[in-house]
Amino acid sequence: MGMVACYVAVSPQMLDMLISGEESIEEYLYPDDGDSEPSNSIDLDKSWHGIHYLLNGTSEGGERPLSMAVIGGVEFGPEVGYGPARYLTVAETADVAKALDGISISTLRARFDPSDMLDKDIYPSPMWERDGQEALAYALEYFHKLSAFYREAAARGDAAIQWIC
Repeated sequence: MGMVACYVAVSPQMLDMLISGEESIEEYLYPDDGDSEPSNSIDLDKSWHGIHYLLNGTSEGGERPLSMAVIGGVEFGPEVGYGPARYLTVAETADVAKALDGISISTLRARFDPSDMLDKDIYPSPMWERDGQEALAYALEYFHKLSAFYREAAARGDAAIQWIC
């Protein structure tokens, strides 16, 4: 199965209720006992770490706001998969959306370095080196989904929640 990065856009009010525990983060992220998905949600399948690398050149961290796009923000609540969820505020979500819109596919292609990705243990290693351009195409497909997610969330004035499930 593996680790999949998931994202949901939420109103600032809902984010406050989830952070405070007034609403259950587990029930929100896994409605109908996990049989459904929350509204305004996406997942990046296993491409998430590769996308982070393409944006930042690192396995962790990087310069804001791009470093926050995949797994950034502030941890909160109990474990909801592989650790607790993280949130980005409305302003951070808008900053990420703007930064992602400023990244060209040619820039991401130029940053693709399968050997370095293997050295940095970018999940799912060793796919990047083994599958080469197919692996890059896979990451770019999900990069488009991530960019659209943030663009739409920012347009609605939403915050974002990220988690690995």
